[in-house]
Amino acid sequence: MRFSQYYIPTLKEAPADAEVVSHKLLVRAGMIRKLTSGIYTYLPLGVRALERVSRIVREEMNKAGALEIFMPTVQPSDLWEESGRWQKYGKELLRFKDRNDRDYCLGPTHEEVVTSLLRGEIRSYRQMPINVYQIQTKFRDEIRPRFGLMRGREFIMKDAYSFDRDNAGADKSYEIMYRAYENIFRRMGLKFRAVEADSGAIGGNFSHEFMVLADTGEDVIAVATDGTYAANLERAEATYSGPEAPLSETAYEEVSTPDCPTVEAVCKLLNVPAAQIVKTMLYNADGEIVAALVRGDREVNEIKLKNLVGAVELNLVTAEEIAGVSAGNIGSIGPVGLNVRIFADLELLGGNDWIVGANKPDAHLIHVDFKRDAKIEAYKDLRQVQEGDPCPRGGGKLTLTRGIEVGHVFKLGLKYSEAMNAKFLDENGKEQFMVMGSYGIGISRVVAAAIEQNHDEFGIKFPPPLAPFQVSLLNLDIRSEKAVAKADEIYEFLESEGLETLYDDRDERPGVKFKDADLLGSPIQLVVGGKGLDRGIIEAKDRRTNEKFELSLENFKENFKKWQADVWAGWGL
Repeated sequence: MRFSQYYIPTLKEAPADAEVVSHKLLVRAGMIRKLTSGIYTYLPLGVRALERVSRIVREEMNKAGALEIFMPTVQPSDLWEESGRWQKYGKELLRFKDRNDRDYCLGPTHEEVVTSLLRGEIRSYRQMPINVYQIQTKFRDEIRPRFGLMRGREFIMKDAYSFDRDNAGADKSYEIMYRAYENIFRRMGLKFRAVEADSGAIGGNFSHEFMVLADTGEDVIAVATDGTYAANLERAEATYSGPEAPLSETAYEEVSTPDCPTVEAVCKLLNVPAAQIVKTMLYNADGEIVAALVRGDREVNEIKLKNLVGAVELNLVTAEEIAGVSAGNIGSIGPVGLNVRIFADLELLGGNDWIVGANKPDAHLIHVDFKRDAKIEAYKDLRQVQEGDPCPRGGGKLTLTRGIEVGHVFKLGLKYSEAMNAKFLDENGKEQFMVMGSYGIGISRVVAAAIEQNHDEFGIKFPPPLAPFQVSLLNLDIRSEKAVAKADEIYEFLESEGLETLYDDRDERPGVKFKDADLLGSPIQLVVGGKGLDRGIIEAKDRRTNEKFELSLENFKENFKKWQADVWAGWGL
């Protein structure tokens, strides 16, 4: 493709609302343009990047035996009422009415639609297993759309759904998809990690996220130093293997703690470490106030607490809600005499001399033993893991790194088939519920994640499989017949080799062409110039390393092929 005949509106400056690297570079490289909050138009170069991702996904999904379909974006409310998610999904579900006053939504996902489809098609166990997928636009009405394609409201997604006759079959389907995802992200040339994850609003009892590793990632991943375990921060297990403390013989007593709304202030006043203080965090769980206890140097993992109490919504209490259960204020709430359900982190089993809020302003209790002095409903894993915590499985310690979620695989079980009465006849002629799985990949998010992982101060460094063009061919002497002839010859050679090439034939200064080439991020740059031709060489640049090479015009094709193989090998391809 000749640059002069293509539409690539590059910009020198990033838009003011762009916060992350991928957003800035996608706009500057002329790949996307904002329509409204969280919604973008894809320009020609952006479409090419999406096609690269989609092609790899399709090939691996087809290879894994999945069948492509295409379902409607607009979904009727009655399907969501059947599954129970019409109210539970929350405000991210964009609901609207048609001219006949019937309720609909824009699909954020398609579990309901696909279950409705196949419950009317599958009658016998002989028709399973079956896995269907689509690549389609989704819409989630994010409260704070940000980071460009990383967290928009409208996005492009591949979603697949498996249907099996039993759990053993569902496990096999899950494993097939898991391996397919590994192949997909490996083929893309991305550094990634599969981690255990919470299933969230999708439901199900087991899931893995596929994370592209990037320092700028919004997700935190806990990884064992011995490589035996990986989970996102929401799911990562915090263990306690120490002894259970005996009952204390020291009675608790009240101490004055004026102007101490924080753990740090209490530590300073009483001259104690934060690990001796226990925070009492109050939450509204679907209208019920519950308390979670963790050490003062720890944080509550709200997802763990939400799953423990079975809540749809979990939020920190308001000042008015605190007044309804405690005479204390923020910083002085405690479990002693607190008349709500109280859950304590496992780690607290190891102590019997805690400092807690006294449920009155400016006061705390010391020498508190929870088994004696408070009504704890259960001791559970409630805290966020921290750097250096012991691995919950195997040996080693946990380290924390960052990543970007680009794929998620779920074992849904019977969640949707039971709710929506999706049955089949088994080999004995008895009705059984289909066992389901769900598997998503954020197509547009992969493009952004690839940029977050691969860029420098000059622009994008696309992995070869995802690059809109694998080669940028720059003709620096557009008025020279010799340079034009050689550039045309090289362009035809590259295209014949299956390398999609952006041929910069513009009448522009060399500096402009070099800057645009770095910005757009093709893995290979070739430069044709009069001085180089006089010396019998073509200048070449590996965009990944920014190393420059000189390829002799003598036996250029063979020289280029060998060098290109080295460039691709640098990406692990």
